[in-house]
Amino acid sequence: MKTPQDSALGRHVDYPREYDASLLFPIARSLGRDALGIADDALPFIGFDRWHAYELSWLDARGKPRVATATFEVPADSPNLVESKSLKLYLNSFNASRFDSDSDGAVRDAIARDLSNAAGAQVSVAFGLPTISDATSTIDLDAQDIAIESYGPPDASLLVFDANDEAEETLSSALLKSNCPVTGQPDWASVRIAYRGPRIDRAGLLRYLVSFRDHAEFHEQCVERIFVDLRARCRPRELSVEARYTRRGGLDINPWRATRGLPPPSAGRDPRQ
Repeated sequence: MKTPQDSALGRHVDYPREYDASLLFPIARSLGRDALGIADDALPFIGFDRWHAYELSWLDARGKPRVATATFEVPADSPNLVESKSLKLYLNSFNASRFDSDSDGAVRDAIARDLSNAAGAQVSVAFGLPTISDATSTIDLDAQDIAIESYGPPDASLLVFDANDEAEETLSSALLKSNCPVTGQPDWASVRIAYRGPRIDRAGLLRYLVSFRDHAEFHEQCVERIFVDLRARCRPRELSVEARYTRRGGLDINPWRATRGLPPPSAGRDPRQ
């Protein structure tokens, strides 16, 4: 089984000179889920990882460069996630490669095929990006005037709820930060948490999110940890957790996990993305 340490992360890699699907590096989701007690055959959530690609280019049949942006959706029940640096290198491998006839369709089909093979499930690919949207319709957790002293590891004991007070609300924070488990480099994100059930204590929730600040874990795994901890500690009947990570290497990642039956959040990008 491949591990993150086997990937190109943190290593010098030559610039790819031609289209090369082998550059994609899949990582088994079970590596992160085992630590959370999540079985692949009994996932407690639905969801996807939505990627936005800002730097995509190739050559048409006559050698003229084409450029595009793209959105990819990897289902959360796929056996593998795709390591982000490998995806960047893979997309760069299109830069000097020619595609005949309908080059747009050929490139889109190639990306969908290669990402699906790497993830082990059907990945959707569309050219273009969703519009930038803000969180004005949510309750801003960051506006609280509170002291915070814990920056890691994530502390689920900070999550408390009021069993006598029912709520249905969407909370947001721009203070989520974690670190790459291989390079140690920071990953920045906003997070939106929508739930229905006993009211979650907002101060405790913000302190919990900030406790990821020195934690090392991939984006997708952080979101699954937040979902699992909230579900176990606060007992919501419905729960949706979406994180929008800022761009790195021309890519941003937006994992979403939710209880079954909930519709996906509207596609959008944060101003920081």
